[in-house]
Amino acid sequence: METKTIIHLPFTDDVIKSLKAGDMIYLSGVVYTARDAAHKRMCESLDAGRAMPFEFEGAAIYYAGPCPPKPGKPIGSVGPTTSGRMDLYAPHLIEQGLKVMIGKGFRSAEVIEAITKHTGIYLAAIGGAAALMGKCVESAEIIAYEDLGTEAVRRLVVKELPVIVAIDCRGNNMYER
Repeated sequence: METKTIIHLPFTDDVIKSLKAGDMIYLSGVVYTARDAAHKRMCESLDAGRAMPFEFEGAAIYYAGPCPPKPGKPIGSVGPTTSGRMDLYAPHLIEQGLKVMIGKGFRSAEVIEAITKHTGIYLAAIGGAAALMGKCVESAEIIAYEDLGTEAVRRLVVKELPVIVAIDCRGNNMYER
């Protein structure tokens, strides 16, 4: 039986370099959620010289807009959003230190170029398994852009969140196999 590869966040360059497109891994630690509206605001903040809502170094950003939690739970379903919606903003954020993105679907040539140039990685979450993903969340709190509702930036503590390396730091892309 194959051993589970559990990555304890934050990521390091050595961990990113050790992963290959197609690897199944499990993430434990802090993950941040943000979708396109939050990405737009983060880029505007960068351009204006303002601080980001979280430290990018080694952080993982999950393209998701969680559902409200049921009583006694930290979060509701939290499935991945189509990553292409963030492609307009991702290269700028990657240039500023963001290296790990989690979502679903294809990425643009510009994003893949930024991933390879800056030792980044793109992880695919399992579409259609939002309830399962929500069960991996141990805590959740809004840390920025609360007015965006479900698209606010949240800090999640996850345990063994299942993801697949979709695009590794060398540009190998499991969507092109």
